[in-house]
Amino acid sequence: MTGDDCIVFDDVSRFYGDVLGVNHVNLTIPPGITSLVGPNGSGKTTLMNLMTGLIRPTRGSIRVLGISPENPEALFRLVGYCTQFDSFPKGMTGYQFVSSYLRVHGYSREEADQRTWEALDKVSMREAAHRKVAGYSKGMRQRIKLAQALSHSPRVLVLDEPLNGLDPMARAETIALFQALGRQGVHVIVSSHILHEVDRISDQVVLLSSGYVVAEGQIQGVRSEVKDHPIQIAIRCTRPRLLAMRLFEYDHMVEASIHPDGLGLLIRTRDADALYLALNRLILECDLEVESVAPADEDVNSVYQYLIGSEGAAA
Repeated sequence: MTGDDCIVFDDVSRFYGDVLGVNHVNLTIPPGITSLVGPNGSGKTTLMNLMTGLIRPTRGSIRVLGISPENPEALFRLVGYCTQFDSFPKGMTGYQFVSSYLRVHGYSREEADQRTWEALDKVSMREAAHRKVAGYSKGMRQRIKLAQALSHSPRVLVLDEPLNGLDPMARAETIALFQALGRQGVHVIVSSHILHEVDRISDQVVLLSSGYVVAEGQIQGVRSEVKDHPIQIAIRCTRPRLLAMRLFEYDHMVEASIHPDGLGLLIRTRDADALYLALNRLILECDLEVESVAPADEDVNSVYQYLIGSEGAAA
């Protein structure tokens, strides 16, 4: 894959006066869904504003599919941006919000109209198209912003907290839309604090803290960057105290805690493979009934807590 197929940050820093936005960012973002994860102030929005050309780096360079953000007209044809902040002209309807965006950027009236309705259909906003945006709910405002960002069929879709305010059905539909776009080769860049959903939809995750990229890659790959940290495994079973006692016969065990309902335990181990082998033996030897055995930290939230610390992983 070449640089013309990716979003590339080359030693990028951005300062707001003396305040750090991001520092020494080196990233290559391929097609698919990439999630930016981190608490407020970690640099997620700064990265998004840099790749969309809204701000320029203090140092370093950025290429979006081979295009510099300093070329705004070329960048517009590639990028759609849905910010987390609401800003709508007074009295404008949802239809006008999308169609005027297209008209400003040179689409004919007929093509703007066609593209507007297609975008509204993608986010299930056709019925509310001629209502004023001022009367929309938070979830509807989110969807109309997404429709605008999608309306010109961008190859890069940048979405800052796009799931905020959506009801469960709209959230599921929106996630399905992101996944479909990712499969089509669109670069979908998402920031979100709804970490279990980020985990489910992401092809790649970028973890940020205090303006620095601290890890990137697939969830499992990011997890491997913290090999020294014990792995957590949750077990639902009968007689968990007996199981915990027997497991501590093995050197790889670090900690075990019994679930409050007395029907399971959380184990920390330095060697998951060895633990699973031990479990197979002990379940038979102790005649245990096991409901489930599952990793407890193969998600974004746990990985983030491992890398940053629990205080930094606020949702």
